[in-house]
Amino acid sequence: MITLIKKPIKLIIFLSTFYSLFSTFALAEPVSSPDLINNAKQYDGKEVDYKGEVIGDVMVRGKFAWINVNDGKNAIGIWLAADLVKEISYTGSYKEKGDIVEVKGKFNRACIEHGGDLDIHAVSLQIIQKGEKVDEVISPHKIRVAIAFLIICLTLTVIYFIRLGYGNRS
Repeated sequence: MITLIKKPIKLIIFLSTFYSLFSTFALAEPVSSPDLINNAKQYDGKEVDYKGEVIGDVMVRGKFAWINVNDGKNAIGIWLAADLVKEISYTGSYKEKGDIVEVKGKFNRACIEHGGDLDIHAVSLQIIQKGEKVDEVISPHKIRVAIAFLIICLTLTVIYFIRLGYGNRS
């Protein structure tokens, strides 16, 4: 009778352990840039998940590449295999909203390989959301303010030259 009870208990313990390990990995939240920066010693050399918008240029350096990923608070440099960046369509700039990516890799608070900079050496990159072009819309209010400012500047310039006597040449 005791052996019949031991087998289900072992199975339950095994399944609950497996479930807790799986749920930890599946539900792991990406770490924020302020957390990485403020607790750099704690994260140094550890595997991290980091999520944000790709900004600036993709800088390919042979078999590797640099990208900057901004989580809305800070941007962190990501060093990764060049073939991983081929999926990136848009990088954040004035005219584009960059792809949202999640990278997994080793965090370095002072990377010896890259001149002591804080960075992440990524082993994987997943695109969460594609970026897009941003249409530039200038509000009519800004146009009116610019025209008013131009008129004020021109008026002040004319007054300046009149006071210098350029208007009274005889």
